[in-house]
Amino acid sequence: MNPARLLPLALGLAAPAWAQPLPAGGGPDAPGAPQRIEIRGEANSDSERRRRDPVAKTVVGREELDKYDDPSIADVLKRQPGVQLQGGNPRMRGLGAGYTLVLINGEPAPPGFSLENLPPSQVERIEIGKGPSAEHSTQAVAGTINIILRQAPRQRQRELGLRLGYNRFRPTPGLHATWGDRVGDLSVSLPLSAYQWHGGTAIASQRLTRDATAAQGLQALAVDAFDHWWGGGMSFGPRLNWRVSDATSVEWASFVQRNEFRASSRYQTDVVSGTAPVSVDDQGRNAGSWQSARTGLTLNRRFADGARLEARVGAQAVQLRSATQMDGRDAEGRLTLVRDTHVENREQSRSSSGKFTQPWRENHTLAMGWEVEAKWRTEVRSVVENGASQLADFEARPFEAQVRRMAAFVQDEWQITPTWATYLGLRGETIEMHSQDTGAAAIRSRSQVLTPVLHLTHKFDAAGRDLLRASLTRSYKAPELTALLARPTLNTNYPTGGANPPSAPDRIGNPALRPELATGVDLALEKYLRSGGVLSVGVFHRRIQGLIRSRIEQQTVSWSAFPRWVSQPVNLESATSTGLELELKGRVDELWPGGNAPLPAAMNVRSSLSIYRSSVRDIPGPDNRLDQQQPWSMTLGFDHKLAGTPLGIGASLAFTPGYATQLTSEQRRLQGRSRSLDAYVAWTVSRDLSWRLSASNLLHSVNAVRQETQEAGGALLWDETTRVQRAQWNLGLSLKL
Repeated sequence: MNPARLLPLALGLAAPAWAQPLPAGGGPDAPGAPQRIEIRGEANSDSERRRRDPVAKTVVGREELDKYDDPSIADVLKRQPGVQLQGGNPRMRGLGAGYTLVLINGEPAPPGFSLENLPPSQVERIEIGKGPSAEHSTQAVAGTINIILRQAPRQRQRELGLRLGYNRFRPTPGLHATWGDRVGDLSVSLPLSAYQWHGGTAIASQRLTRDATAAQGLQALAVDAFDHWWGGGMSFGPRLNWRVSDATSVEWASFVQRNEFRASSRYQTDVVSGTAPVSVDDQGRNAGSWQSARTGLTLNRRFADGARLEARVGAQAVQLRSATQMDGRDAEGRLTLVRDTHVENREQSRSSSGKFTQPWRENHTLAMGWEVEAKWRTEVRSVVENGASQLADFEARPFEAQVRRMAAFVQDEWQITPTWATYLGLRGETIEMHSQDTGAAAIRSRSQVLTPVLHLTHKFDAAGRDLLRASLTRSYKAPELTALLARPTLNTNYPTGGANPPSAPDRIGNPALRPELATGVDLALEKYLRSGGVLSVGVFHRRIQGLIRSRIEQQTVSWSAFPRWVSQPVNLESATSTGLELELKGRVDELWPGGNAPLPAAMNVRSSLSIYRSSVRDIPGPDNRLDQQQPWSMTLGFDHKLAGTPLGIGASLAFTPGYATQLTSEQRRLQGRSRSLDAYVAWTVSRDLSWRLSASNLLHSVNAVRQETQEAGGALLWDETTRVQRAQWNLGLSLKL
């Protein structure tokens, strides 16, 4: 499918709504008391929040979260334009997960946090920003997803939700309950969720590589495998708000989450040609746990002149434990491989942040603030194969790191004229890291980034329903901690007693990595419809300096007597990314006025089309695009309440074509197409009771990836893997007591 053919189609569908004239002076937007009452009533709607915000963003509030009753926040994000999920991690604008900043209540999400385990019942709203702001960290080259948890209620709250899911093996139950109340000046909320998961993936793989013998001959293998995983967990997010006076309030909020996970796998290898590997029948078992706890105290103070102070202190602790055992047998059934892997990561942090806001003159709102965070991280990893440690100088010895992040910002929201407004911001951020790794030299890293931000908004009409947005921003992406460490990770298929091919390199970090710096330009035209619909056309451009990309080279290493191929991240010169984003959502009778619509007038439809182009300067073309950035993607969906019945139906379709990426001059990846279909049926028994049957991945998604490595003057090595997942079914009950 050619995306160029979709562009005029999308513009054609949007044309009727764009052409709608605004009402004359006697309409709802005319001056007067009725108009003021209507605007006040809409102020908290999703479209109103989006329209009034000085920074371009999409807002998903309680109305949409309640309407779809999704099992997790990951399911909510799948419907949003410009957002894709890969391995549970959100991606925006076709860029990898590291380019999208995920926040919880304005603070970075803990390591290991999964959106698939956060129920929407604990979330007040989600703000998806397309550009950075000075208030939050500007480590948001692609954008920001800020998940704001529900606050303590102002009135009595009793909610109960039950869920029963099914994927492939057995039903998995889920529960979420919220108890909230207010007594005098105290408000309390106690949301609790418990959940399980169970799934599996069929895997078929074929590859041409080098064998693990000294001869390093060509080896053709076919692998048939199945991965099976299951587990469960719980989350608890108590919140307490104390209204000290009319001007002062104190809020205590905590969020605790714990998951227990299990997995098993079996990989059976057929030797098509060449020598057989050490094992051809591998069975693996994995067990572990992940837990996170954060707490914070926030002071809010309003002053007589309109100024406002918000100050917060908080703490967080995260722990991951995992143990994996792999047993391998040869063609005669003899046990030839026993590999035990143990991982334990611990992280603690303390933080303080604040924001002071002061109205200035009539048209300015000035703000300044700070963030200070200190982290202590300890990692222990060991791999023992057939009774011997793989890397005796590194394994089972603790690695410790200290990370300090300091930031200060200032911003001004300036209403220049009734139709022109701007947001000016400047943020300075410093990240310092000191690590002590047994077996390697201590690492000290310091990065300092100054990021100016400018957002401009123009209203074409007094009501502000037609907007032009323009942005000029600076953002960055700091290297991951693991990318800085000079601690190697061995490719387990090729022991250190011999060589390895370039298609199966060892991995090592690079302490000299610098942050990626991105300069961005955004331009968008938005039209807001009266029923909450939105039509938007936007373009963006990012120029990234110091792009981090892994480079594979043959090196003399300390962990082997043989030269080894090693993958190591390095800073390249530059890269560019450009995109066009179209979004359309709303009621059919507003999108197609005049009664000639091909669909029921009361149906809500939504669609988006995104087209991306990118280029990495230091990598030869064609297809020298940014890693994981698809050339285009589209979504289509609808929601409809059947007239005269308590039933509602809806569906969502997402499609991404296959594409190729030139990773280095020697490596190339081919990604197969992706398509996903979700649907639901909702039965509203009463205002307080509803049922919902939903299905995701009805098309049984197939993920096909082919990796190619061209040896210098030698063979083309390749590995092609296909994964197939089945549909997920969920039956949910929501009850308000």
